[in-house]
Amino acid sequence: MTGETTVRTAVRIHGRSTQRKALRALLDGLPHHGGHLLVAGEPGLGRTTLLRWAARSFRAGPVLHLGPGPDGGAHVTAEQLLDTLRAASAVAPVLVCADDAHLWDAPVRTALDRAVRRLSTADRVGLLLSVASDRAVAPEFARLPVVHLDPLAPAGAAALLDDATDGVAAPAVREQLLAEAEGNPALLVALVRRLSPAELRGHRPLPRPLADAAALAEVAGGAPSGPSAHARDLLLTVAAAGRAEDGTDVDAGLVHDALRHLRPEPGLGPRAGSGLGPCADSGLGPCAGSGLGPCADSGLGPCAGSGLGPCAGSGLGPRTEPGAGPRAEPGAGPRAEPVPEHLVLAGDRLRFRSPLVRRTVHATAAPERRRAVHRALAEVLETGGHRLTGLLHRSWSLGGPEPAPASADRLAAVADRLAAVAADAAVPASHRLRSTAYARSAELTADGARRAERYTAAAEQALLAGRPDRARPLLAAARDSAAPAAVRGRAEWVRGVTELRDGPVGDAHQSLLLAASLLAADAPADAAAAALAAADAAWAAGDLPACLATLAPEPPHRPENPAPGSDGPADARGAAAHPAAVVHDHRVGMRALLEGRLDRAGAPLGQVVERGRSEDRPQTLLRSAAAALLLGDVDAARSGGARALAAARQLGSDTLVPQALEYLAYAELRAGRHPQARTHAEEGLRTALRTGQRNTAAHHRAVLALAASIEEEPDVVARHVTAALDTARRHGLAQAATLAQWAAARADLGRGRPYDAADRLGLLVLPGPARGHFAVWRLAVPCFVEAAVLAGRDEDARTVLSDFADWAAFGADPQAAAQLARCHALLAPGEHADALYRRALDRHDEAGGNFERARTALLYGKWLRRRRRPREARGRLGTALAGFERCGAGVWAAQARDELRALGAAPQGTGTGAPARLGLLTPQQLRIVRHVAEGATNREVALALGVSTRTVDYHLRKVFAALGVRSRLELARMVGEAEQAHEVQGARETRRVGSYEKTGAEH
Repeated sequence: MTGETTVRTAVRIHGRSTQRKALRALLDGLPHHGGHLLVAGEPGLGRTTLLRWAARSFRAGPVLHLGPGPDGGAHVTAEQLLDTLRAASAVAPVLVCADDAHLWDAPVRTALDRAVRRLSTADRVGLLLSVASDRAVAPEFARLPVVHLDPLAPAGAAALLDDATDGVAAPAVREQLLAEAEGNPALLVALVRRLSPAELRGHRPLPRPLADAAALAEVAGGAPSGPSAHARDLLLTVAAAGRAEDGTDVDAGLVHDALRHLRPEPGLGPRAGSGLGPCADSGLGPCAGSGLGPCADSGLGPCAGSGLGPCAGSGLGPRTEPGAGPRAEPGAGPRAEPVPEHLVLAGDRLRFRSPLVRRTVHATAAPERRRAVHRALAEVLETGGHRLTGLLHRSWSLGGPEPAPASADRLAAVADRLAAVAADAAVPASHRLRSTAYARSAELTADGARRAERYTAAAEQALLAGRPDRARPLLAAARDSAAPAAVRGRAEWVRGVTELRDGPVGDAHQSLLLAASLLAADAPADAAAAALAAADAAWAAGDLPACLATLAPEPPHRPENPAPGSDGPADARGAAAHPAAVVHDHRVGMRALLEGRLDRAGAPLGQVVERGRSEDRPQTLLRSAAAALLLGDVDAARSGGARALAAARQLGSDTLVPQALEYLAYAELRAGRHPQARTHAEEGLRTALRTGQRNTAAHHRAVLALAASIEEEPDVVARHVTAALDTARRHGLAQAATLAQWAAARADLGRGRPYDAADRLGLLVLPGPARGHFAVWRLAVPCFVEAAVLAGRDEDARTVLSDFADWAAFGADPQAAAQLARCHALLAPGEHADALYRRALDRHDEAGGNFERARTALLYGKWLRRRRRPREARGRLGTALAGFERCGAGVWAAQARDELRALGAAPQGTGTGAPARLGLLTPQQLRIVRHVAEGATNREVALALGVSTRTVDYHLRKVFAALGVRSRLELARMVGEAEQAHEVQGARETRRVGSYEKTGAEH
């Protein structure tokens, strides 16, 4: 018997759809023309697997596997290889696969390069090479188009793990395996293979470290070694320094000074108080300007939407990069060596090309030498005044995991100092660095309760750093330790918020309820905040009974002076007071709202909104924006969301930015400003994915689908709907699912498919177990009524109107009153419909919003045309077309144009004027044009829209060609003319319609 788990060998490829699409394009084109691709990725990412997949998938001809001879040399010349390939491709297309080409000798690479240069596309030869990206690509391959392999996304890595283990891994073990593998498929499989079945199922403790030197070296293909002792020390020093930077680049001056401590040259010892100098003996070149000063790029933000309270004594300030230390004289030391191929020197920063290789270098080094390097780094950092990073390296320089009893006190003292410095708000550090320090302190702590507390603090700092994948295993480690109720409550709080953003929201609800129960005795204010976060989870799940139960009246004991803290488990402001009043008022108002008691909801929710006007804490501002949305105060919601976004960015809290953008996007949607909603949601989606918040990303995708549903982009709608529903179904996100399904149905309705739209929306709005989210389905009722009437389902439409009338009377949706009148008009007999349409338009004038008003005008115009009132119909349809064009609703504008053509009128937007020419642009081009017309530079446009400047340049070239303009000034003039034309046309149509209404003329 062995202690290893047998891993399934027939494991399918996960998370490589983009790369396989590129390879498939090459294979599909070979019957007609040749092509070349270079697959690049660090060891273990699946280069060989992709090449094998391509070889199996190619059916049009033979597959040749190319490689050097047994001795590594070339046995054929370029001419011989060229003749062989041409002869083979004369009969049928040929695919040539060459794996691990980076290991070939230069003559072999040169022969292949010469042969490839002389091949033409008519030769029908496809060349597919793979190289490891842990070193520079050989110049012979630099011309080839590259397909990059990145680490697997969390979902792909989780699917691979389940596939490899048949899903038997215990949840805590699963989280630790995924965190340790860092998205590397081969490493993940190697770690699974290392565990026994009992360890995999959580019945026995996992080995420490989980990714040991043997596992890392197996995947990396051995431990990299430099050509000299100095090069090996350089590799190890960069790898060790990166541990405190979480594997990012490190300061070259810090490495240089640590090497001097490690290998002091006679007469060139370090001099206290001197600065950084040229790295003459390290091969790094001069580090000009590498002196380090404070860099205010971090700060601590709260866990938005969760109400998390403070971590005792924690806090953040601006981050200072390490590396200030002694300077060497220029030219000192032995002859400079080139930087090892596994490293990249960019300015005064050094990094490994491959994170896996960095980890392997550190793990496979001799323990004594590794500790010596950390000791040297600690001395340099402490001399430069960098307390936290210096202490971290000092802790790593100590003895092994089981030190002698005599050193136990020393380890305990280091652990206490680490925890104290990590909690000191005056010490500049990032969330990520604090998390690493707390985790290391916990590893060195013998007492179970204190160890659990420190692991919990490490987890919440990881969460604030946007790394829920790292927070989960830290929480699992905290759970393994005995701890008092308050510490366990805090751990459950962090766990619940982690799942609320990136896991099943039902699990988040239960964890947050447990946290509230555990915190009730010692920290009642925190318990109330955890309960409100539990209500957020129930809201996201669409569980109204659970939401109401969670929002039950608070216990009477509410301290006058709650513990210091502010917005979450970690405190951005140090000693700021907990926003207990905001939590209380939001809880009371939210419950009253859900119970239908608007008279009792308005005052407390209004207080939450008012407090947001004078606050600068992101959590309070986000609560203010949420309360404003509940009350239907869209302007206050936009203001609160924008201020929360600014505050989160000022604090450097990436984890809060997606939530602030979510509130902003929802506010813009409710106001009918779809382009602005799309801009916020695009940025929010990118940030949410970068910070591991899949649930937040699903909400942003739903907003993007809704925004795209009014434009002529059905593929975009389908893509975002599919992605949003994928996460929503797995994590129980009823709110995101309802919004996404509504978007799909609205896209159907806009494209003239009312039967499909009515079928989709009927499931969401009609009574029954499949009805959509309790707070969202009513928003889709106007769409359903319109689709149902067009599909001949009038009775179904009438079924939901009474509920929608109550919603309109509630006052939380500024558009609802106008939409209700429109719905009644659609269902009313002819003698009443006219007045109802006019009433709806009047209500739209009061509420604002171009899109909904244009929809009502379109339906009214259609009704007038069927009643043979063409002049009035033309006026209403022209107004509708102008409104749709103003808000970028291309698919609805097409309906208005069709109706105008049916009247024999020339639709607006089809002539040669400025509005018509702008109508030729895509929605993305229109967004860019509007920014340019306001005077923004290409860089400013790129920042505003979250795209690259190259993308902006590309679109502007297309715009200039399509519009026939030659300068930005001409473009701005054209935009101004178009806006003026819209205003004049709108005023003209308003006067014309008013005249029709006064005279009652029909034609």
